[in-house]
Amino acid sequence: MNTKKLRQKILDLAIHGKLVPQDPNDEPASVLLERIKAEKERLIKEGKIKKSKKSAKTSDTPHYPYLLPQGWEWSKLEDIVSFGGGKTPSMDNREYWDNGKHLWVTSKDMKCSHITNSLMKITDKALEGMTLYEKGTLLMVTRSGILRHTLPLSILEKPATVNQDLKIISPHIQELSEYLYVIIKANEHIILKEYHKDGTTVDSIDFDKFRCLPIPIPPLAEQQRIVVEIEKWFALINQIEQGKADLQTTIKQAKSKILNLAIHGKLVQQDPN
Repeated sequence: MNTKKLRQKILDLAIHGKLVPQDPNDEPASVLLERIKAEKERLIKEGKIKKSKKSAKTSDTPHYPYLLPQGWEWSKLEDIVSFGGGKTPSMDNREYWDNGKHLWVTSKDMKCSHITNSLMKITDKALEGMTLYEKGTLLMVTRSGILRHTLPLSILEKPATVNQDLKIISPHIQELSEYLYVIIKANEHIILKEYHKDGTTVDSIDFDKFRCLPIPIPPLAEQQRIVVEIEKWFALINQIEQGKADLQTTIKQAKSKILNLAIHGKLVQQDPN
């Protein structure tokens, strides 16, 4: 069983509205998008985010790849999130690092879907020149030698700062975080192939193109059902993978035992003749 393809199939069903049933009583995504728009305008007015410039890649008549179920809506990623980045405080200044308590996330920490800790932490002094991102913020590696094969993506479980190799994706409404994770992961193969930036010494993602990623938006209640259903299926796939790994270990141990018995003359009976 190819568990990688099985995961992708589940994600594809999810973003096409075929993983869980639609409920006509759910508040439609059009209402959700109005809430997101209002929240974005509030954040701009309060100076918490900057007004986004129209992307050079943006078309006035965007092409969306497939038809959506009733109650869903298309949106561009840049219309429902804000973006940010990070940096590295001077390593020579020990005031920035000694006994640090604030998470400072790098690509080395991006090994799981949810970030609860970091290998290195910064002090209050270093935090003065950094941005502290909230729980629910998505982190994505956009510069790395591994970007031809995988797209590291995680969600913050605690407030954190980041270094310059990570891009920040902050949903205007935090409830979107888990579903946006699903969407980006479902499109991982497309992003790595079509959004890859050529002509650079280090593999990187064309972020101007990525920010226009088409996002199929279901009603919020359905988003939550989708996330729960994916977690259920992925947990089952994890069990299958663990079972395969355990079986391979057992087979390897059995082969080793048989060979060991053979070379010690204990696998078959000796014949005095």
